[in-house]
Amino acid sequence: MIKEPVIPVFDLIRSLSEAMDVAVPALVDHHNQVAYIALSLGAELALPLEQRKELVVAGMLHDIGAFYLKERLQVLQFEADNLRKHAEIGYSLLKGFQPFSSVAEIVRFHHMYWDKGKGSEFKGEPVPLGSHILHLADRVAVLLNKEQEVLGQVESISERIEEQSGKMFMPQLVDALKSLATKEYFWLDTASQSIGSVLRRRVRLEAIELGAEELLSLANLFRRIIDFRSPFTATHSSGVAASAEALARLAGFSERECRMMKVAGYLHDLGKLAVPAEILEKPAKLTGDEFNLIRSHTFYTYRILEPIADLEVINTWGSFHHERLDASGYPFHLKGEDLSLGSRIMAVADVFTAITEDRPYRQGMTSERALQVLKQMVDNSALDSKVVSLLSLHFEEINSFRIVAQAAASKEYQVFDRRSNTVR
Repeated sequence: MIKEPVIPVFDLIRSLSEAMDVAVPALVDHHNQVAYIALSLGAELALPLEQRKELVVAGMLHDIGAFYLKERLQVLQFEADNLRKHAEIGYSLLKGFQPFSSVAEIVRFHHMYWDKGKGSEFKGEPVPLGSHILHLADRVAVLLNKEQEVLGQVESISERIEEQSGKMFMPQLVDALKSLATKEYFWLDTASQSIGSVLRRRVRLEAIELGAEELLSLANLFRRIIDFRSPFTATHSSGVAASAEALARLAGFSERECRMMKVAGYLHDLGKLAVPAEILEKPAKLTGDEFNLIRSHTFYTYRILEPIADLEVINTWGSFHHERLDASGYPFHLKGEDLSLGSRIMAVADVFTAITEDRPYRQGMTSERALQVLKQMVDNSALDSKVVSLLSLHFEEINSFRIVAQAAASKEYQVFDRRSNTVR
């Protein structure tokens, strides 16, 4: 019997944040550093444990709305302008998952200047203290030079922060940082290559037992984070999930397994967080390095989910969607006997969705042409013949599920995109 999954929140969020940092070497460990500094400030202020935990989660996810490489690089500028947009996008993404609702509020205002107290609210809404803590933690992390010994930087960083007391930062928080700054361990931990382990020891985020609907809600959050980075991919995971779920049901999977397949479809491209949106949207031919980076996305999907033991089945179903029966796929070059029926279904669902969905730059294939492509891949020992036959027999039914799911995702993306473009 398959039990309800127990999700270690810290492991999942840390893996997610590390994937976001992969694409920008200058940002490696940035999310971990911000989380650690925010946690330390919260402890210095004697905040309740629950608020400190929220600071850790917010720190690890604070730049989740920065989709483009230029945005990720812009946050490295200490007094950069126009940073509110990615914070608002992060808020829009996170607020849909109820356990992260308070974290979403912190992320929303994490670039709010204190401005002599004016920053205590925004358009009549109170700005959480956590947002100001996160802002200070983020800017301290930006000032750290990874190429230099950390203790030698303490004086210059402290002076830079103190210059902005009352302007960029809440004076009370600057005072808390001044107290922390006298303690060498704080800086050595912040600059440590083992900062993830340090964070784990400092705060214990409980494992959450998720029921079927809660797991779908979490996966749906990740689906939006993955797909809404580009109009080119805005509905892809929804189409894959709907197609894979329909195929699984026709193949005799239980209702619970069908829900798991839908979750796997939502998560199958999770590793694309390691690929800058500029590459996903590039109209010209990709360079060799860019192509290799895109090919690496299934590896990162697998590694992000790997620490979560209770998602092992979902992980293998989702992460192996570019493996092929003849071992010509990637990144693990698994052979047919190594691929479960769930993995084979996901591979077919991914190809089927990719070739039939409309993209901004081209129309999807007709049913006849799509079936030709799928059957050719069967002939080339790439896809499972029984799964493709099942799709062929029920093509219109499965295709209608895909169309409905992608139409709903398209409407959702349009609302999200309009809101994002109104932020200045």
